[in-house]
Amino acid sequence: MTGLTAVPSASALTAPVAMTADDLPTWQTNGVVWALAQANGVVFAGGTFSAVRPPGAAAGTSEQKALNFQAFNAATGTPTSCRLSFTVGSGTATVRALAVSPDKSTLYAGGTFGAVNGVAASNLVAIDIASCTVRTTFKVSVSAQVRGIAVTADTVYFGGNFTTVAGKTRQRFAAVSTTGALKPFTANADKAGKALLISPDGTKVVLGGDFDTVNGAGSHALAVVSAATGANVKTYPGFIQATSTVQDLAADTTGFYTANEGTGGGVFDGRIALDFGDLNQRWRDTCLGATQSVEVYKTVLYSASHAHDCSSMGQFPQMNDRQHLLAESVTSPKPLLGWFPDTDDGPSGTERIGPRTLITAGSGGVDYLWVGGEFTRMASNGNRPQQGLTRFANTPDTRAPSVPQQVTATTVGGGVKIGWQSSLDLDDSALTYRIHRSGTLVGTVKGNSTFWQRPTLSFTDTTTQPGTTYAYQVTAADGPGNTSAKSASASVATPGTPTSATVTLDATADAYVNAAATSANYGADQQLAVRGSSAYHTFLRFSLPAAPSGMVLKRAQLTVRTSSDPNAGSADTLPVRAVTGGWTETAVTWANRPALDTTVLGSIPSPSAVQTDYSATLTTSAVSARLGGAYDLAVTSAGTDSAWFWSRSAPGTSGRPHLTLLFGQP
Repeated sequence: MTGLTAVPSASALTAPVAMTADDLPTWQTNGVVWALAQANGVVFAGGTFSAVRPPGAAAGTSEQKALNFQAFNAATGTPTSCRLSFTVGSGTATVRALAVSPDKSTLYAGGTFGAVNGVAASNLVAIDIASCTVRTTFKVSVSAQVRGIAVTADTVYFGGNFTTVAGKTRQRFAAVSTTGALKPFTANADKAGKALLISPDGTKVVLGGDFDTVNGAGSHALAVVSAATGANVKTYPGFIQATSTVQDLAADTTGFYTANEGTGGGVFDGRIALDFGDLNQRWRDTCLGATQSVEVYKTVLYSASHAHDCSSMGQFPQMNDRQHLLAESVTSPKPLLGWFPDTDDGPSGTERIGPRTLITAGSGGVDYLWVGGEFTRMASNGNRPQQGLTRFANTPDTRAPSVPQQVTATTVGGGVKIGWQSSLDLDDSALTYRIHRSGTLVGTVKGNSTFWQRPTLSFTDTTTQPGTTYAYQVTAADGPGNTSAKSASASVATPGTPTSATVTLDATADAYVNAAATSANYGADQQLAVRGSSAYHTFLRFSLPAAPSGMVLKRAQLTVRTSSDPNAGSADTLPVRAVTGGWTETAVTWANRPALDTTVLGSIPSPSAVQTDYSATLTTSAVSARLGGAYDLAVTSAGTDSAWFWSRSAPGTSGRPHLTLLFGQP
């Protein structure tokens, strides 16, 4: 995780998670990505593939040749001009390990290959990053595949399946100088070496792999040796189950972390945290589902696996699907943190493990988590096709939680109880739910959820009235307000005789007239206009209900919304009057406009902002006298500043003129 930029954590995420689960557009490979490394805003990908293609491109289309290696812009996900071809005379060439020198000038690559861009190389090569060419001053012969690399300023440590280096016995681990000269370092293991890392003080090397012994001492899958000589510093007999191996290692300033894969029953597939101080275990994660890679970013350990059962840790139970990406605190593996992007396993013909390797890279003030493997789809993003590579960033979260489901509304003592299944957000476990009653917010509830724990939440609305039917909907939002759509509506009728009722009425007809165009009709327009000089008058018609039994009108309010036109706002106050003459929406003009009552029923106060609701409270007695019939209103002005409002013909259903009537007991 070196070389990253100092930037704030992404907003909206439930701490300490700092990467969103929003996968970014990234070029794809046509095969498996086994290794990633980064330097100076560039990510290097190595594996077993022959081409790359743009995000969204189907396999076999829009491809560029890339023989087992490609460099990418960390910020855009697009290929750079650095292209290297790793080849072998017989068999299948592959790149299985990548590491960058501390000064970011040299990339070391290991795997199975005999040449790079036609230059002879024996399974281990040095690349000059600036020129993207083989460093011919680095020459070493390695007898078999290289699986892991760790680099200091003057030494290249590596592990793999080999038994000789430069013609000398070095079983599975070795060290050479930056020119390829073999060093005395000897840490012979009986089985494959797969991962290496160097302690912060540079005195020790941590080894991981399939081995049972190191330098003849029992130490299955994990060992710590001297960086100078390779002599054992700490062995781990019986520490990791015999059927499990270490696939990868990662470190921060306090300790190191293992990625473990097991085979058969009674295996260990999880992660282990160990302290550099005493080289002993800090914690152990016992999830099942082979872990392939680990990466520390800030205080979170991100892992790539195909986890399917974390019940031993009190987390998710055995499931048929796999969760391929997880996050946990470096101080404790429980609980799993709320970060759950996911891929598929990969195509038939592969091991179908999914992700294989992780790396963090900084560019332009943003940090990115790159993921490589054999996957072909993003399961967490609608199963979108995406092969070999994907990436995430510590930029603000942009995706909303899922819509709350299973919404119910039932009457209880003191009100109505609304219940719902909590939503899922892949990088926010703490969500805020808002409860709406007939479109009005009546309550807020906070709750935590994960993909395996989506508890039923509830809210009791204590402001209900007896004998009234209510409809409730719920939304879910994350930290900065990414909000889901409203849930399906749940309706309920409260018992008893109602004591109040609110009725909202849309206009049944509306139009405006224009003094400058005396014969023009604007009844079909999407906007209504009001102005005093060079006058516009607006007319509205509402069909008023009779008052509910035992109730009288308590309040009447006309609401209009200014349009999105930049000039829709007005500084003038707009009086509302009753219309006394006749008119129709399709025929009214300035020339035949109806007469108006001289009494002002209410006024709309200077509607100065666009796309904003403005209301006038009307004289209750005047409106009450017209209950049970049509009621026509006019909005006029004595000023010179025009106002424009949405009409009932406007697109959508919100923002249209409406009249709200509140009824209550006498």
